[in-house]
Amino acid sequence: MGSNFNNAQNFQIDNYQYVNVNPAADALSNECEAEQYHNTTSTGPRTKFPRTNAEDQLEVLQVLQAAALDPCFPFRILIASRPERVFREFFDPERNPTSFAQKLDLNDKHQANADITLFLEAQFNIIRRRYNLPPSWPPPGMVQMLVKNASGQFIYAATVIRLLDTGHRDPPKALLEAILKTGPTQKMTSSPFEPLDTLYTHILDSSPDPPLSVRWIRSITLLNQRLWVSASYIHLLLQTDPESNEAEHLLGNLHSLIRIPLPSNQATTRYDFYHKSLFDFLEDPGRCRQLYVDDSEIRVFIWNAFFRACAMPFVLLQAAV
Repeated sequence: MGSNFNNAQNFQIDNYQYVNVNPAADALSNECEAEQYHNTTSTGPRTKFPRTNAEDQLEVLQVLQAAALDPCFPFRILIASRPERVFREFFDPERNPTSFAQKLDLNDKHQANADITLFLEAQFNIIRRRYNLPPSWPPPGMVQMLVKNASGQFIYAATVIRLLDTGHRDPPKALLEAILKTGPTQKMTSSPFEPLDTLYTHILDSSPDPPLSVRWIRSITLLNQRLWVSASYIHLLLQTDPESNEAEHLLGNLHSLIRIPLPSNQATTRYDFYHKSLFDFLEDPGRCRQLYVDDSEIRVFIWNAFFRACAMPFVLLQAAV
C-alpha cells in the first residue's frame, strides 16, 4: 500500500503545506476492500482468516493516532467519515482513554441549510450562464424546496447539480422539474438519484440483515407518524427476544441514516432520521430494488410483532422497558 502514496497531491493554503493522500481516505471508507491488501489464498500453517474492512480501518486509525502523538510528526490530521461503528468506538473516550482528537458532529453542531442554499444558488448561476437560461430560473421557491428535500445533506444537492450539468439529453429546466416531481409512484427512464441510491444501498447493506433492518426502519417511521414511541418501546415491540440487543445488531452500522438515542436516553427519546430522501428511496421499488418492502408487508410485520409482544411473560416485558 505504501507505493500508492506516490499519488499524493501537495498544495499550499496561506503559510501551511497540505498533503492530500487519496489512498488513505479510501482505506478509511466503507468502499475499502480488505482482501486486496491481504493474501488469504495461502494454505500453509500460517493461514489466517480474511481481514474485514473494519479491521483495516481500525489499523489505519491506530497508525494515524501513533503518528499524531509523536512530537516529531509535522502534520495535522483531519479524519472525515460517516458515523460508522469502528469510528464511533475508536473516538469514544470511554472505550479509548488515549483519545487524541476532538470530534465534531456536523449533524448536531452545524446548520447546513444556509451553506446548501449558497451552494445551490452559486451552481444555478453557473448553469444559467452556461445554457443561456433567463435570470428568473429556477422559479421562486424551488431552491428552498431543494434545500428542504436535502435535509441538511450536501449529497442530495450535489447530486441534483451533477445531474443538471452532466450533458443529459434533457435540458436543465425539464430535468429540475422532473426531480421535484419524482416520487414513489413516478418512474423516469433513468433515475436522477442513482448516486444517492447507490450510497443508500451500500449503507443499508452494511447491516448484518439488510431486509430486516429496512423493515425496522419502515416500521419505526410508520409508528412515529401516528404515535410518539420511544426507542425502548420500539425495542419491546420489534425485538424477537426482549433481552437481546437486536436493535444494535441491526442498526449499529446505520448511524449515518438514523439518529439512535444513547442507551441511557432510550426510554425518553425516539428514533429519528437524518435524510428525508431516504423514505423516497425505500418506498420506490425501482430505486431500492431488492430492499423494497410493500406497505402491506410492513403492517403485517408490525401486527405480528405486537401479537408476539403481547404473548411474552409480564416479567420479561417489564425488564425490557
